Parts: sequence; C-alpha cells; structure tokens
Amino acid sequence: MNHVAVLVEAFERIKGVVHDTLDDIPADALTYRLDAEANTIAWLIWHLTRVQDDHVAGVAGAEQVWTSDGWEARFDLPFDGAAIGYGQSAADVAAVTTGADLLREYHDAVHARTVAYIESLTAEDLDRVVDENWNPPVTLGVRLVSVVSDDLQHAGQAAYVRGVFERA
Repeated sequence: MNHVAVLVEAFERIKGVVHDTLDDIPADALTYRLDAEANTIAWLIWHLTRVQDDHVAGVAGAEQVWTSDGWEARFDLPFDGAAIGYGQSAADVAAVTTGADLLREYHDAVHARTVAYIESLTAEDLDRVVDENWNPPVTLGVRLVSVVSDDLQHAGQAAYVRGVFERA
C-alpha cells in the first residue's frame, strides 16, 4: 500500500463514521446535549468538516469548499464565516442546528476535495514543511495525520452522543 492509499483509507474511515452517525438520525438527536456545555452531533460534524476543509485547503493553496462552493451561505450560521469551531462557546455550539442532509453533503464535498488533493501528492511532497510555527516544523504528512486524528476523535464523539441519545 502506498502513501496515497493509506491517506485515502484514513479519510474514508472518517467519512464512514460521519455517514453512520447521520444515517436515519432523528432531527432532535442532532442538537441533543449530554449537559448544558456539551457539544452536539450537528456541531461536531460541522466542526470536524470545517477543520478538514480549512487545513487541507491551506496546505493545498486552495480556497476552502466552504466559500468556493457556497456552503457558508447554505449553513447561514450566526458567526464569522471563517470560524471552524476552535474556541467557540456553548452558545455557538447551540447555534449549529443544521440538518443531517446538509451536514452530510458538505462533508462529502470536502471529502471529495481532500481525496483529489491526496491523489495528486508524491511521497516526497509529504516531507514539505507547511508550518514553521512549531518545533520541529510541521510537514505536510504530519499535518494530514493531524487532521485525520482530530476528525476521527470528533466523529467518534458524535457517534457516542448518538448512542447515548438512543438509549435515553
């Protein structure tokens, strides 16, 4: 298995958990909270997709799907269009009341862009430094693995919240 296949497989797993979580989900499950400060499924899926969109577009030198394909307007969220979820308040989390179809469609669009980018990479590209603000500097390979790790954690959290909702 080469670098492209490994990375595509990792991002496919994220997509799989997102789809499994959103498939046939009751609308009220999307905004269910374990407590008043907890993240919702809608926010978690939105956030993990925004992170992937932001970070992959950044290393690809491309515009984010969020803006290039009109997702920002379709979501119509009450905060800055550049927001990806970091540092947001409990009130911001509650403001993401998006339906499952829109969340899935946005995720799929970002996933398709991510896979297309990965398929363009050579093994040598993964060693390119993309962020010198860290010690050691962050390479493209490390950044992509970081996105996979962050997204899988949030996808797992969303799946967990759905499971709790269904048992409640």
